[in-house]
Amino acid sequence: MNKATYRKVGIELSTVAERLNNIQQQIRDACRRSARNPEEVTIVAVTKSVGPDRAREVIDSGIRHLGENRNEGLDLKQSAIGDDANWHFIGSLQSRKVRDVIGRIDFLHSLDRKSLAKEIQKRAERPVDCFVQVNVSGEVSKSGISPGEVEEFIRMLGAYDKIRVVGLMTMAPNTEDDEIIRSTFRGLRKVRDEISSLGLPHAPCTELSMGMSNDFGIAVEEGATFVRIGTAIVGYESGERS
Repeated sequence: MNKATYRKVGIELSTVAERLNNIQQQIRDACRRSARNPEEVTIVAVTKSVGPDRAREVIDSGIRHLGENRNEGLDLKQSAIGDDANWHFIGSLQSRKVRDVIGRIDFLHSLDRKSLAKEIQKRAERPVDCFVQVNVSGEVSKSGISPGEVEEFIRMLGAYDKIRVVGLMTMAPNTEDDEIIRSTFRGLRKVRDEISSLGLPHAPCTELSMGMSNDFGIAVEEGATFVRIGTAIVGYESGERS
């Protein structure tokens, strides 16, 4: 992310509370442009790059949803914060790590293969709210199933009563071309609408997890209900830098 983008999302602001206010205003603006209710959008503060003290600042500023992408980070933050947060696992989850993670999170944003679903079914004691990760852009560097595979994959998940598909997740390409980003998010919304219309009991699929620090405004305009925002809220562990 370049300096211009940092300024755009308010990274130069000095405190978590100030950054959060900035983000919330941008979400309100995006909702106004797209005739949406800002209450439909949940901010997941991604705290993977900061320590427990900074994560606690996020909680104290009013955010209750925290995102981690490694078991070690989840351990560290949960030891300090515990039930004060709703916990989201936003990274790729290896099947062998499921036993260490699945009973401690509220949402998994990266369900993308049958082997992972089978391990969740084996290890979970209660149904887990999952987002199926979709590689809308088709980039080989990104995880996720293709849009054309989503329906078959989600129908298959009906065999696993410990999985509830609450929605779909994607990441946009790393580009400054807003139209490419918008097209990616719009594509995910289209697939979500198709799955939601099926009325599958195990897959209400009403949610869209899309948008990060540099593109959450576009994501909100295109229907995001969960935005995963890291540096634009938590800043840098060592303080401000240019």
